[in-house]
Amino acid sequence: MTTPDPSREPEPTKPAGTATTPYKDRVYRSPAGVVGGVLVLAIVAWLGIDAVVVGEGRTPWLALATMLFLVPVVFAYTLRPAVFVNDDRLRIRNPLRLIVLPWGQVASLRSGFSNEVVDDSGTTYQLWALPVSVRARSRAARQDARAARAAARAGQGGSGRGRAGAAVPGGVAGAADLGTDAAVAGGPRRAETDQAMDELRELHERRQGEPGTQGEVTVRWAYEIIAPAVAGAVLLGVLWGLG
Repeated sequence: MTTPDPSREPEPTKPAGTATTPYKDRVYRSPAGVVGGVLVLAIVAWLGIDAVVVGEGRTPWLALATMLFLVPVVFAYTLRPAVFVNDDRLRIRNPLRLIVLPWGQVASLRSGFSNEVVDDSGTTYQLWALPVSVRARSRAARQDARAARAAARAGQGGSGRGRAGAAVPGGVAGAADLGTDAAVAGGPRRAETDQAMDELRELHERRQGEPGTQGEVTVRWAYEIIAPAVAGAVLLGVLWGLG
């Protein structure tokens, strides 16, 4: 499940001529990924610190090298991914890269086996923070099917009661009809990540032609993640090579 929450990071001010000045991004994350990452990091820290404290010989060094390698990797693929959105641009924080796309440079947002954004040059960027969940889609479809069957039964019961005793307006039959109308008005249920993609597409369609949404696509590698992970892998290789 993925839910938006307000960003706590300070953001720059909008260009001159826009309606508001300081603004914050809406943030999309994967709660399941965050919870899983915290649990894995806790296990790595527990086992690693225990090995450092009570281990003998090369064991403490192996434990330190393993933690130096695993902690950045686990953090990158579980806690780091996020999608930051505002009226001017889409900022994608993937495990090893940070991509900033002004809405004017976004060609499309598509969903298949993964959720992706395509820029005007045809380059595709995956949205790691919005994973596609087939299970969530199936659950939403089952809920829609149950709601449709319940609405059909309510409609049949209401028409029967109307024929048998139409002298009670606003009674039980009327309440059932109201419930059916509300279910129809609410539309089909959608998985959380599909709802998020719908919101992004709507914002893109509304903002892509605005003057403040133009600019260059920028991509920055997360060297703060890559460097310690590589250092840990090299140290592990050296220690294993020394026997």
